[in-house]
Amino acid sequence: MIDVKLVRETPDVLRQALEKRGEKAAIVDDILSLDQQRRKLLQVVEGQRAEQRRLSKEIGKLQQQEQKAPQLESEMQGMIAKMRLLSDEVASDERELTALEEKLRPLLLEVPNIPDPAVLAGHSSEDNIVVRAWGRPQEFPFTPRPHWELGEKLGIIDFERGVKLSGTRFYVLKGLGARLERSLISFMIDLHVREHGYTEVYTPFMVKKECLFASGNLPKFGDNLYHDAEEDFWWVPTAEVPLTNLHRDEILEPGTLPLHYVAYTPCFRREKAAAGKETRGLKRGHQFDKVEMYIFAEPEYSNQELENMIAAAEDICRKLELSYRVVQLCTGDLGFASAKTYDLEVWAPGCAEWLEVSSCSNCTDFQARRANIRYRPGPGAKPNLVHTLNGSGLALPRIVIALLENRQREDGTISVPCALQPYLGTDVIA
Repeated sequence: MIDVKLVRETPDVLRQALEKRGEKAAIVDDILSLDQQRRKLLQVVEGQRAEQRRLSKEIGKLQQQEQKAPQLESEMQGMIAKMRLLSDEVASDERELTALEEKLRPLLLEVPNIPDPAVLAGHSSEDNIVVRAWGRPQEFPFTPRPHWELGEKLGIIDFERGVKLSGTRFYVLKGLGARLERSLISFMIDLHVREHGYTEVYTPFMVKKECLFASGNLPKFGDNLYHDAEEDFWWVPTAEVPLTNLHRDEILEPGTLPLHYVAYTPCFRREKAAAGKETRGLKRGHQFDKVEMYIFAEPEYSNQELENMIAAAEDICRKLELSYRVVQLCTGDLGFASAKTYDLEVWAPGCAEWLEVSSCSNCTDFQARRANIRYRPGPGAKPNLVHTLNGSGLALPRIVIALLENRQREDGTISVPCALQPYLGTDVIA
C-alpha cells in the first residue's frame, strides 16, 4: 500500500508513476481531497478532546470546592451541561471521521506500487528487455511435438479424465507423469534449502481474507480467487500469500533479517483467457503446483536480494539443462505490488514459444505496510518497514512442458536430466 504521506507531500511523483504503469492518475486527486477533509476534521476532534480534558479537570476542582462553597453548584452544573454537549459533538465528528477513513483506505488499497527508478518505461510486454540468456534453443532433426501429444502417447497425461472430473483446464497426471511432478518439487526445494540458503516452510492452502489484503491480492483481484463463503476461507493463488503473512503485525528484532523462505503449494486461480493456443495443454489451469521463494530484507539490501533470487531460479534451469532468458519488465507490465521484476522464460519447441517459469519481484515496503511488518535496525531503534520479495522457484507445470518438449526423442520417449534422475528413479520416460 502507498504511504498517504507520499501522496500528500509529492502527489506528482505518484501521478507520474501511475502514468508510467498505464493507470489513471485521477485517483490521486480523490485521495488528496479525502485526506484533506480527514486531517481538517481530525484537528477539530483533537481540539474537542483537549477541551473535554480541560473541562473534566475544572469540574473535578469545582466538585472539591463545592463542599466548602455551595454557591458554586450552579457553575458546576453549567460546566457539566457544556461537557455533555461537547461529548455529543465529539461523537458525531468521530463518526464522520471514521466514514472518511473508510472511504480513503479502499482508494489507497487500489493504488499499485511505484516502479523502481531503474525500471524502463513501457506500455506492455513488447517493451520488456532481455538482460541475459543461457544456452541455445534445442534443435531437432525432426519436427518436435507439443507436450499434449507427447504426454498422451506416453500415457502420463490424461486430459479427457481431467475434464470428466472437474471440467476444462484440468488434467490428470499418471505414472511417471505424476512422479515427474513430485520429483521436480522435491528437487527444487532441496536445491533452494541446501545450496541457496532458504528455510523450507509448509503453509496452509487456505487463508483468511486479511492475508489477501496484506499481499495485495484483495481487493483488486478478487474475481480471480476461489472463496469458501461459509467459512470465509480463500484458496491461495500462490504461496506468496501465506508467506507474506508469516510475520504480519510483527516487529522483527535486530539481526533477524534477511529471512529466506521456500514453500510448495498448489495454486488456485480463475483463468479467464479464451480457449486457444494460450490455454492448450498444461499451460493455463485453474489448479497448478509451484515452489515459491520469499525474502524479508532490510531496504538497503532488497535490490541485491532480488538479483540473488533470480540467480537461484536460473540455477534450477541450468541444472535441468533448459535454455532460458531473463527478461526485465517495463513499467507497463509490472505486477500490482511490484517495484521491479525479472521474468525467467524457457523455450518450448513443441509450442514454439517462450514460457514464463518464474517471476521474481521486489515489492519494497508495499506489502509490509499493508501487513504491518517492521524491523528494528538496532537495539532500541525505531521500527521501520521491511522490504519483501517473492519469486517462483519454479512454477509447474510449465517446467514439465519444457522438459517434455526439449528432452523428447524421435521415438517419443523423453530423456531425463542427470540432476533429476535420482529423484525420478530413471533416465528415460517411455
